Amino acid sequence: MTFDSLTIGPRAYLILALLALALYLPGINVFPVTDRDEARIAQATRQMVESGDYINIRFQNSPRNKKPAGIHWLQAAAVLGPGGGDTAAIWAYRLPSALGAMAAVLALFALARPAFGRQAAFLGAVILGSAVLTVAEAHIAKTDAFLLFCVIVAQGSLMGIYRTGRAGARASLARAMVFWAALGAAIMVKGPVLPLIVALTLAALAMADRRAGIRANLWAGLHPLPGLALTLAIAAPWFIAVTLGGSDFIAGAVTGDLLPKLLGAQESHGGPPGTYLALAPITFWPGVLLLPFGLVWAWRNRRDPGTRFCLAWLIPAWLAFELIPTKLPHYVLPLYPAAALLAAAAAIHGRVWLTAALDRWPARAWLALWCLAGLGLAAVAPAAAIFASGAIPALAWAPPAAAGLVLAAGVAGHIRHDARLMAWGPASAMVLFLGLTFAAALPAIEQLWPSAGVGALVKAHRPPGGAPVAAAGFHEPSLVFALGTKTVLTGADGAARHLAERPGALALIEAGREAKFRAALRQLGVTAVALGTVRGINLSKGKAVSLTLYRAGPAGP
Repeated sequence: MTFDSLTIGPRAYLILALLALALYLPGINVFPVTDRDEARIAQATRQMVESGDYINIRFQNSPRNKKPAGIHWLQAAAVLGPGGGDTAAIWAYRLPSALGAMAAVLALFALARPAFGRQAAFLGAVILGSAVLTVAEAHIAKTDAFLLFCVIVAQGSLMGIYRTGRAGARASLARAMVFWAALGAAIMVKGPVLPLIVALTLAALAMADRRAGIRANLWAGLHPLPGLALTLAIAAPWFIAVTLGGSDFIAGAVTGDLLPKLLGAQESHGGPPGTYLALAPITFWPGVLLLPFGLVWAWRNRRDPGTRFCLAWLIPAWLAFELIPTKLPHYVLPLYPAAALLAAAAAIHGRVWLTAALDRWPARAWLALWCLAGLGLAAVAPAAAIFASGAIPALAWAPPAAAGLVLAAGVAGHIRHDARLMAWGPASAMVLFLGLTFAAALPAIEQLWPSAGVGALVKAHRPPGGAPVAAAGFHEPSLVFALGTKTVLTGADGAARHLAERPGALALIEAGREAKFRAALRQLGVTAVALGTVRGINLSKGKAVSLTLYRAGPAGP
């Protein structure tokens, strides 16, 4: 079967869907809950399901004024549907991310075909779908994988509207409505991210077209009045409802989340301009092997409508994200579809030029850097095991072996001057590499996931319907998800009172709080028995933790 035959008709969608599922599903049921955003979002959804309140977003007793309710509704639907109502099953909360990432891959192929042709659109979807950052976000219960789908639908529709305008025609109302609907959905998932990207894209196109003397008739093709009405119909009702309910969500989201990110490094997640560019060889691996060639080819062909649109999608927003002080790797994920399409277009449409470029020393140097990035990724599981426990379990050696296949495929494609193999071969091998990473290697390093260990320990000692657990010194959101909504996050004195006031209750004490906890017990005239200890690493702080579970009085049978 030739590469061209893979891209024809329904077979192309089937292959892309199977590739995506093979990349995104392994491990979502066994990969432990991560801190902190995933645990916070999943726990907030859990409380929606438990309380039946699908308007207000809360983490325990505190409002969570970060992102709108869209992702929580999707997760709640997954929990109540495929999850069977089991609010403790993390895989159900992750299902919208996995399916959203798969839908993003399929949407990119469908919407990019008119501009780039089916082979380039197919290869671009493969590059995006197999990128390390895409696969990672598909495995965790956050907003970004589903946002990626919304971004591709909106920007892909906008690209079609732009190309129609460049041809002197006006896009249909239906195509415009798809754009506006995706914009409304994206606002409900992650607020202003997509509107910012769209605004920067439109501004860049307007400036570039004006300088080139090009008329695109873009604004008329957007059908702005009915379009804005549709976006408001999707996004406005929840904002109105949450405000009328007495919540200060809008003010809290702006002053507590958006502005701190724009004005400083929120929660110490900072970095200088150029951080995302420096991370791209890792986060966009393995498709980054073709990216430099894609950017050069795109600039040389920037008058092509599809290429010009992708450059306008990619460059201004990337520069904006580089200038924002707060930096997290996933912030630039909405820009990766444009990068993937440009890389794929160079591989398909610039094949003759690319073949000659691969013979030059910059291409060989880039291949060497790409291999180094791959070796770094291959070392993640063994390095994490050594960091957490000082030893490497057998399963942690499996991903490095699989990563060798990815490297071999990329190098083989480079040697053979086969750009399609340089993308398709490594992407196929990523199924084994990342599948083993998420489903076997990382879950096997138990010390990385102390909340999971505590959950198992508590399950063994807390009777059904028992009092909630009090925790002193370790307050990570993953602990709340592991132990339940009513978990009491307190200090050493509060944990001692918890045991004194609730016979049979449990308290989890971090080693640094032990002395104060025992002193408080003595003052209260209470004795406590240690039931077990969990040792591991608090990844959020990069520190070792030792967590001991106590029960008041003599140990039970």
